[in-house]
Amino acid sequence: MGLLFINILLALVWAALTGQFTLENLAIGFILGYFILYLLRGVFHSGEYFAKGEQLVRFLIFFLWELLVANIRVARDVLRPGPLRMKPRVIAVPLDLRGEVPVTFLANILSLTPGTLSLDVSDDCKTLFVHSIHAPDPEQAKLEVKQGFERLAANLFSQQGDGAEAPEEFEK
Repeated sequence: MGLLFINILLALVWAALTGQFTLENLAIGFILGYFILYLLRGVFHSGEYFAKGEQLVRFLIFFLWELLVANIRVARDVLRPGPLRMKPRVIAVPLDLRGEVPVTFLANILSLTPGTLSLDVSDDCKTLFVHSIHAPDPEQAKLEVKQGFERLAANLFSQQGDGAEAPEEFEK
């Protein structure tokens, strides 16, 4: 947490130097501070802070891509004349994530994606129940959640050590 605190201080210094304490200016200061700390990473001997930054960027890119694809899919189904081609289904997704915060994060991110809604989490936090309007194959839908959102969320919360690589379908 030491580098995060320094990064926030650098953002505040940036805002003070420019004389504008706006959210946009603080964000610019935070990004500039991050790059300054990245250039000085040998001095701090802490690669975890920068690995988390990279994982967060990968997750955001993946999420924005999934958000775009889901919006297009839902809009296409709604605007297309004729019978709806939706295959709604409630799916029980077994979770490898542990802890309330990572599971809640995953459930909320899934609910933000059009066409999916997190319904409930089992009492033991090992199963997430998701309603999906596009799930003709429940096993494929589970796999998409596990290999996409859950794997990247696990990397963000340091519950996997395989490096937060994007899922195969995202890399194409």
